[in-house]
This record gives sequence, structure tokens and C-alpha cells, in this order.
Amino acid sequence: MAERQEQTAPDALLTRIGQIVMLHRGGDREEARRRLLELWAETAESGEALHRCTLAHYLADTQDDPADELAWDLRALSAADELTDGRPGADPASVRGFYPSLHLSLAADYLKLDRADAARSHLRRARRAADTLPDDGYGTGVRAAITRMELRLPDTGPAEGDGWGPPRQRPTR
Repeated sequence: MAERQEQTAPDALLTRIGQIVMLHRGGDREEARRRLLELWAETAESGEALHRCTLAHYLADTQDDPADELAWDLRALSAADELTDGRPGADPASVRGFYPSLHLSLAADYLKLDRADAARSHLRRARRAADTLPDDGYGTGVRAAITRMELRLPDTGPAEGDGWGPPRQRPTR
């Protein structure tokens, strides 16, 4: 019985992160960043990959500098990859739904940094990963955000050799 309660008990750290995210969404970006950084300092080295992924993903949203935002989003992606790389205790299903949002965030970061090719690459990855999203509010919202980004960043079709459809034809002179 106690074991079942542990399995269904909410994750205290994810609850704390959620509370800080509400603070951020309420308009207090500086305080949210400060509190998320405190959590990062407490948990980053010994923390679970899921916690590091979540923290880094939300920390990215609190950054003022696009390069810092990119660095945090890359940390989030790296932590997500730890959950899917076959390590003992890794649970790919628990993070599969994160990939569309993670790649979309990276596409936005690269676009802010005028790195359109990298942005397109991550946008294509976001679109491919969107197949894993549920048909609920979250999934619909992420797919809509991907579509909006595709409109902002033309030519997000397949790049040669990315395994997503036939290669584009190169213009001839």
C-alpha cells in the first residue's frame, strides 16, 4: 500500500518548478529566474534527468540574452536525451512528448541568433516529433506553435540527407 502511494504521490520538485513557472507567467520573470537557478544549484549535479530537463527548459524562458536562452535549451535537450539513450532507469516514454517543444524552442533560439539553417533543422525535428503528441490541449498548442514558426521561417521542407522525404532540388545556374 505504501509503495502504491509513493508511485502516485506528486513529485515535489516538479511541483516547486510548476509554482515558479506560474510566478513567471504572472509577470515576475526576474524572481522566477532567481528561484529556478536556486533549484538548479540544488539539483543539477545529482538530479534526475527529468528534473534537469524541466528546469533547463523553463530557465531558458527566463533569459534576456538569446545566447543564454540557447544554452539552457541545449541543456534541456541533453537531459532529455539521457532519458532515451537506454541508460538503466531511463524511461523514453516519459520524455517523448517533450521533444517537439524542445526542438521548437531551439528553432526559436537559433532564429533569434540569425542562424536560419540551424533553426530550420530543429523545426523539422519538432514537426517529426509532433506525431508523438496527444490530441489534447498541450498537443494542439505545440502543433499550432510549430505551424506558426514554419510560417515565420520559410523553406522548412526536408534538407538533403535528413531522412525526411526526397532531397530538394538545387537551383541551376
